[in-house]
Amino acid sequence: MLRLPVVSRSLFPATLIKGGAAATNNARTAATATAAASNLLEVFVDGNPIMVEPGTTVLQACEKVGMQIPRFCYHERLSVAGNCRMCLVEIEKVPKPVAACAMPVMKGWNILTNSDKTRRAREGVMEFLLANHPLDCPICDQGGECDLQDQSMQFGSDRSRFTEGKRAVEDKNIGPLIKTIMTRCIQCTRCVRFASEIAGVEDLGTTGRGNDLQIGTYVEKMFMSELSGNVIDICPVGALTSKPYAFTARPWETRKTESIDVLDAVGSNIVVTTRGGEVMRILPRLNEDVNEEWISDKTRFAYDGLKRQRLTQPMVKDESGQLVPTTWEDVLTRAAGALQGVEGNDVAAIVGGLVDAEALISLKDLLNHLNSENLCTEEVFPMAGAGSDLRSNYLLNTGIAGIEEADLLLLVGTNPRYEAPLFNARIRKGWLHNELQVALLGKEVDLSYTYDHLGESAKVLQEIASGTHPFSKVLAEAKHPVVVVGSSCLQKEDGAAIMAAVSTIAQNARVSSGAEETWKVLNVLHRVASQVAALDLGYKPGVETIRNNPPKVLFLLGADAGCITRQDLPKDSFIIYQGHHGDVGAPMADILLPGAAYTEKCSTYVNTEGRAQQTKVAVTAPGMAREDWKIIRAISELVGVTLPYDTLDEVRERLAEVSPNLVRYDDVEEANYFKQAHELSKAVDQAVLTGPLAPPQLTVKDFYMTDPISRASQTMAKCVKAVTEGAQAVEEPLIC
Repeated sequence: MLRLPVVSRSLFPATLIKGGAAATNNARTAATATAAASNLLEVFVDGNPIMVEPGTTVLQACEKVGMQIPRFCYHERLSVAGNCRMCLVEIEKVPKPVAACAMPVMKGWNILTNSDKTRRAREGVMEFLLANHPLDCPICDQGGECDLQDQSMQFGSDRSRFTEGKRAVEDKNIGPLIKTIMTRCIQCTRCVRFASEIAGVEDLGTTGRGNDLQIGTYVEKMFMSELSGNVIDICPVGALTSKPYAFTARPWETRKTESIDVLDAVGSNIVVTTRGGEVMRILPRLNEDVNEEWISDKTRFAYDGLKRQRLTQPMVKDESGQLVPTTWEDVLTRAAGALQGVEGNDVAAIVGGLVDAEALISLKDLLNHLNSENLCTEEVFPMAGAGSDLRSNYLLNTGIAGIEEADLLLLVGTNPRYEAPLFNARIRKGWLHNELQVALLGKEVDLSYTYDHLGESAKVLQEIASGTHPFSKVLAEAKHPVVVVGSSCLQKEDGAAIMAAVSTIAQNARVSSGAEETWKVLNVLHRVASQVAALDLGYKPGVETIRNNPPKVLFLLGADAGCITRQDLPKDSFIIYQGHHGDVGAPMADILLPGAAYTEKCSTYVNTEGRAQQTKVAVTAPGMAREDWKIIRAISELVGVTLPYDTLDEVRERLAEVSPNLVRYDDVEEANYFKQAHELSKAVDQAVLTGPLAPPQLTVKDFYMTDPISRASQTMAKCVKAVTEGAQAVEEPLIC
């Protein structure tokens, strides 16, 4: 390509520059001196000097000075395609406009973002884009949020010169989540690049050339990705929209509330969009340290489960064994009456995966007043060795964003693609851009990136810990090694031995790598949102103690995993269930206390890396449902052991007394004492390690239906059906 000679404007005196002023010239001279000292390039945007690094694109340089360049195909997190041409700008002394997204700046360039040539170029591009675009705006779900609408108003013309008939494209069926109207597509290929680069699936692509170019799946199939819904957000037109949300609301009719997702342990930042007391949709919210700007399909689409199978009024079991509605006064009196006659081991509590920290501390204080320490979580975590006494033993110590700095990752008994999709996307990002080497010990699964499969046997884990396995040498040579063990792997009987072996591997890698003190190697990847806060507050992981010593009164707080059944308890045991869905735990209860879901309360959750975050009230709880901590506070008053807090702020003051990190919002409290935890783990007998490391092969339900909300969601049920039918279709032989 022929490059024209470019002379820096800063070499000319102010008198030779049209409209130049002494102050501007002085600024440019100073900028030139700075550039020479630091190897930065000096460029000008509309005459304003700016220093940029070599390789910076014209678009990035313009954004540095606050000048927004229109674009359709360009996206900060995707590779540059340069195929929409909407970002054309004029460069002084260059004959043709250049694509700002793909052109690196050169020294001395003056970029003209608002010249006549730039305006004419953008107007022409917009005319081409609208040549085949249907007049769907009144019925398009993208209306009000459409980049094409906004930019055609700002940069387009008021008329078109095209008189030919508009092209039409057949819609594609890519599953129950994404609605396609492909005639609206402007071939920006954002969805194709997202699928290939971020999601790691090659389902989407282009076929045909010129006027016949189409985006689709080639052979009709479901877009098989746990992150597929993000293409709705990045599509700049209405070609890809949400199927469940279709024709339900306009953006200007809705109210937006910033909140946190609790359907996995990542703690993705979200925006809950509501209208008339109903959740209409859930969108991602930018947080570079947690979920960037993506969310999983379960987070995005399971919201319809919030209005189905809900407990909306208190219920008691009558003489015939049926649950019948009653008043709050009656149900609270019955609950208090059952608790008044018991104490110590006769009363116990189990908490589920969606319980907030405020409810956890309230329930703990209530049972402690009754001289009981029988407080358990449904999720198991090894109690032997350091157990849950040291935070470093149960956190993702490297951090979600920290995984990008690693050069070697060992996954032990986990499938992060289903257990934590956004964490898996971070791993893929490191694998794609930072040459991260990944190894897996456990069931062989599709993780959207290549990895070395070391086997399934626990013996391999012992060999790596003892240094006799070939992978031990690879681990020792890594500069920033990371070991991640899945909480699902620790549910087995030999979970303590697995944790001890992993601790040994992490400690050996830490010593041999010579990494700085701040680098963490040992990591635990949790699956449920409540587990870290519960362990921080002193709950015992697992229900084995309750199963071995059945209590007279059992309090189930959102416990719906089915870890304990009616048959595990004496016939005269009294069961109190408190939750927001009539799921697994509700039918076995003697009384039901309707609670609030995560969109209906201001509450605290701690994600797998130890980051405390808050949900916010988006809608009011249905019927007579109330916040969990308020129900427990009311029971305590009737029992005669009134809890010393009446407001949410007072509850959080109590949280700060027990575990201060729970109220340090958006801050990761780093854990230490890795050496001490390793020393304690040596006492665990690793000889009991037997069999495969991971639980049975994960099914599609292990992603789409993992909690009361997603199990009540019709959209998630459609996903399970679509994936199951798709798998069967693949297995069937083709008939020619």
